[in-house]
Amino acid sequence: AGSRLQHEYVPSAHLSAACTCLAWAPAGARQPPSKDGPQRKKRKSEVGGEVDTQLDILAIGTAVGSILLYSTVKGELQSKLDGGHDSRVNCVRWHQESCCLYSCSDDKHIVEWNTQTCKVKCKWKGDNSSVTCLCISPDGKMLLSAGRTIKLWDLETKEVYRHFTGHATSVSSLMFTTVKPTNESKPFDGITGLYFLSGAIHDRLLSVWQIRSDRKEKNAVMSFTVTDEPTFVDLTVSEVKEEPVKLAVVCRDGQLHLFEHILNGYCKKPLTSNCTVQIATPGDGDSTPKPVPILAAAFCTDKQSLLLVYGNALQPIIEKVSLNTSESHICLVRDIQKVLSLKTDAAVTKVKTPVVNSDAKVLVPGIPGHSTAVKTPALGKEKKKNKRKPGETEESIEERLGALDIDVSKVKTPGGLPQTDSFAVLLVQGLESNDAEILNKVLNTRKENIVKNTVARMPIHAVIPLLHELTKRLQGNPYSASLMVRWLKSVFTVHASYLSTLPDLIPQLGMLYQLMESRVKTLQKLSRLHGRLFILVTQVAASQTVQDVPEVNQTAKLVYEDESSEEEGSDDEMIADKDSDENWDEDEEKEEQSDEQDMTVEKEINGDSDLEPENESEEE
Repeated sequence: AGSRLQHEYVPSAHLSAACTCLAWAPAGARQPPSKDGPQRKKRKSEVGGEVDTQLDILAIGTAVGSILLYSTVKGELQSKLDGGHDSRVNCVRWHQESCCLYSCSDDKHIVEWNTQTCKVKCKWKGDNSSVTCLCISPDGKMLLSAGRTIKLWDLETKEVYRHFTGHATSVSSLMFTTVKPTNESKPFDGITGLYFLSGAIHDRLLSVWQIRSDRKEKNAVMSFTVTDEPTFVDLTVSEVKEEPVKLAVVCRDGQLHLFEHILNGYCKKPLTSNCTVQIATPGDGDSTPKPVPILAAAFCTDKQSLLLVYGNALQPIIEKVSLNTSESHICLVRDIQKVLSLKTDAAVTKVKTPVVNSDAKVLVPGIPGHSTAVKTPALGKEKKKNKRKPGETEESIEERLGALDIDVSKVKTPGGLPQTDSFAVLLVQGLESNDAEILNKVLNTRKENIVKNTVARMPIHAVIPLLHELTKRLQGNPYSASLMVRWLKSVFTVHASYLSTLPDLIPQLGMLYQLMESRVKTLQKLSRLHGRLFILVTQVAASQTVQDVPEVNQTAKLVYEDESSEEEGSDDEMIADKDSDENWDEDEEKEEQSDEQDMTVEKEINGDSDLEPENESEEE
């Protein structure tokens, strides 16, 4: 009632011999007696009590062919039935009166066991392929077995009494639906006129068959259609002629279909369900309702209300519901997250970023000052040599300490700066501990390839802190800003894909956007001014050169020999004259030209650094 786990049993060989099927022994059949007598007497005295109604023995079929009998009251394995099957056990069924157990297997055989002696009572071939399902008739004299075809056996003679065909795949469920025949005119022989139901794997139809007196009739009399392959079937047995059979079918898609039908002969069309039941989560707020799969359903003793098993197979929730079957579709809303202690979101990442105290120094492999460890093998060799040659003077402790002394200046590379691999480590360390000294050392690098390599090697979690640091520094000195732009460029080119996955990217980079916008606004005015000044300066310089070198031009005119050279010379002179005379005119054409010239000159002089913010904003 509380859907709590009451008892758990794991067979010792559960890995090599997995449990494949199980069946409760009838309440009358108590555990088989032990060899000694006193226990038997004790059993007889117990019979009057309520212990008799309590289910105790559970027969468990395994994948290797053995059957375990487990006592739930004692909580221990009672006995093991071996030697019957040499392949997977597919179904076990208890006989209601005698303490017999019937089992079928992939080895095509059906075995009748004596559970008192734990020996095989009888074994016979049940089918040409594996036998997947068994069902004992209400009077206990007949046995239904099914593989692809369904056979009805006489249990006394072990001969086939009837044969039914109609399923294309192996049968997964088999049960009798009526106890008495509908036609009461003829005397009842215990089996003729009864109906039974079968369902097969990958088959969306449940078939109903009737055991007729003539042998020729082999086909199903009616069928029920469901939405998916049936995984669990329960029914109320019709005991009176007019009583309808109620059927609860749970499908693989997690839906429950309820049927109610009076079985009275042949029906051509497949019958659809009277009522379909589904369970979903409430979907409060933004979350969408999710379907909760129904795992099993069973009718209670009153034949009206149902026990539903739903949720997670590890921790199912069992609930008693009484449904109004007049509605064709019922959706029950259940919040299983509150009930389930076994949450699915338990897969939280176990990687933790350390919180670094400002006083603590983080030592990471690859930082200058740690690579001297490489020299230690050499020291060891020297010591060994000393041992070998006792005549030599031993090194003093002071000298040894001097050799071991870790000095940052010694470790540095010839350039005086650490390499790019340690640069990335230094950068991360500086960002985590917020150490201005380390950051200055790293970020003031001018070499493009060092910047690119460092950004490529830094871990992803440090990208956003680095961007914040760069934004802070961009607001400062214009000289440092031009260096920061190089870092920004490489961060955006290398880590663009990571940045685009961040949901809060716009607020993270808002400051940077504004900085770029404000800088780019003044860029055009500045470049115009720069262009005009450049023209002024170049013209002043040009006029000086014209004054300085009149004679050179003349000599050039005198010494010419070829016609073409004469033309070129005169052209040159004319261009120079035009430059000096007309360049001061303030007409619009000239201004436009100068503007274009300004921009090209700007690019030549400033290189990439000044225009990069603009490029960056365009890229973004």
